[in-house]
Amino acid sequence: MPGDGRTRRLIVLGDANPDLILRGDVRPRFGQEEQLLDAADLVMGGSGSITACGTARLGIPTTLVAMVGDDVFGRFVTDVLRSRDVDTSCLVRSPRPTGVGVILSTPADRAILSHLGSIPTLTPAMALDALAPLLADGAGFHVHASSFFLVSELAAGLSEVFAEARAAGATTSFDTNWDPAQRWRGVTEVLAHTDVFLPNDAELRAISGIDDLDTAGRQLAATTGATVVAKCGAQGGHRWTPTGEHLHQPSAPVEVVDTTGAGDSFNAGFLAGLLRGAPPRQCLAMAVAAGSLSTRGPGGIDFQPTPEELAAAIAGHG
Repeated sequence: MPGDGRTRRLIVLGDANPDLILRGDVRPRFGQEEQLLDAADLVMGGSGSITACGTARLGIPTTLVAMVGDDVFGRFVTDVLRSRDVDTSCLVRSPRPTGVGVILSTPADRAILSHLGSIPTLTPAMALDALAPLLADGAGFHVHASSFFLVSELAAGLSEVFAEARAAGATTSFDTNWDPAQRWRGVTEVLAHTDVFLPNDAELRAISGIDDLDTAGRQLAATTGATVVAKCGAQGGHRWTPTGEHLHQPSAPVEVVDTTGAGDSFNAGFLAGLLRGAPPRQCLAMAVAAGSLSTRGPGGIDFQPTPEELAAAIAGHG
């Protein structure tokens, strides 16, 4: 992929869990009424895990820092991450069971049922322990945090983790994902230490309190100092800088099978470009293409693009 020849290491802080994706007649009907499904797939879940798999597939050296249980789901997650060339040396074993998600998926939308298990128990101290070797030797690296409202212990100290990483010369990015409580507390404190913010359009509107997307992106970038990169599904993606620059990248048509993890694959595409020193327009094009291509089949990682597939998709879309 294009860039300036430098590739920095990525450290992802977040969640690791399997997802059980159900497709077909997925709207539940109680009263012991049995329903027959079209498909059921056990796949890698978790925003942090899916992003990490996506960047590793695009050739970025990637480490995931997350909590898993000492159970069958924890072993499943670890095995899949290793098979995707993600460094699992910083996965921490918890006495709690591994979290798990159940996705009721249709081509246009999905419902997510989550059991958090070990996910919230990742702490700022664990994150700093994982970053310590990089902080010590001044190596160029980037820290990305995901699922802010699920990793509650880390969230309480994430601004300090980001501040320490940036003081050592690292860059940072942040994807809150949806807040189940819809209170959106603590986000602005972290954004003060964030280089790139990666919400989807609904999250951007909720966090900013502004319904017009362009106004929301411009204002949040200007007030926080972070570059805002928004995922907009079939409408592609937007990028706003604190100085008022704006880019929009439309999405190419794709036959959607399952949208699970598409936003995390978008993140992976953008970060892969960023960590290779690609220009902003190229980073946004990589993000939109990576998110779109990931929807070609079920789950978040099995249809993430290779570098060759990503380059071909961008070239084909002009």
